[in-house]
Amino acid sequence: MKVAAKLEQIRQQIETACRKSGRKPEEVTVIAVTKYVSAERAKEALEAGITNLGENRDDGLLEKWQMLGDKPAWHFIGTLQTRKVKNIIDKVDYIHSLDRQSLAEEINKRASRQVKCLIQVNVSGEDSKHGLAPVEVIGFIESLRPYQNISIQGLMAMAPLTDDEEILRNCFHKLKDLRDQVQSRQFEFAPCTELSMGMSNDFAIAIEEGATMVRIGTALVGEDD
Repeated sequence: MKVAAKLEQIRQQIETACRKSGRKPEEVTVIAVTKYVSAERAKEALEAGITNLGENRDDGLLEKWQMLGDKPAWHFIGTLQTRKVKNIIDKVDYIHSLDRQSLAEEINKRASRQVKCLIQVNVSGEDSKHGLAPVEVIGFIESLRPYQNISIQGLMAMAPLTDDEEILRNCFHKLKDLRDQVQSRQFEFAPCTELSMGMSNDFAIAIEEGATMVRIGTALVGEDD
């Protein structure tokens, strides 16, 4: 199926989720995760009307950048090694995986402009997941105050891979509560308006729980053979 047809299906699901939760579809940004597809498929997504692309490896982002440049807004959504910051820092609009001081220092040092970052939070407590424990988040954000090249735009999390709706809702609800706590502090350097949560299998539930960014890969752009 063409990306345009898949996008229409996803938009319908977003509208339904927004209607159920009293929200507007315009409040939700769709990020097409292109890590498993070619640059040509990413270009098709762009031509279908998607304006935000997500990559989780620096080499994947750089490969697609060669073809697409800055036409889309680029989101780095994977674990970012400190030594690879220099490879992508002038090409990304958002980094969704800020989770440690050394990474913040490197982003701040390498950036020539203010970079929009999201704090990755391990809301499920799984050993396999990256991110800060929820209790660490506010203290970590406070420690970022001196870094003038970093703006904390929100929080990001990955829910467990499960069909149990209660578990998913609990994880998403925890992240929204935490985001609200950060907002209540009114940090100038951390407006924290965004909630990046929800993927191909659970984005509708995430939207019902407050997601402002959903990261959709296989359900939108598929996978290359």
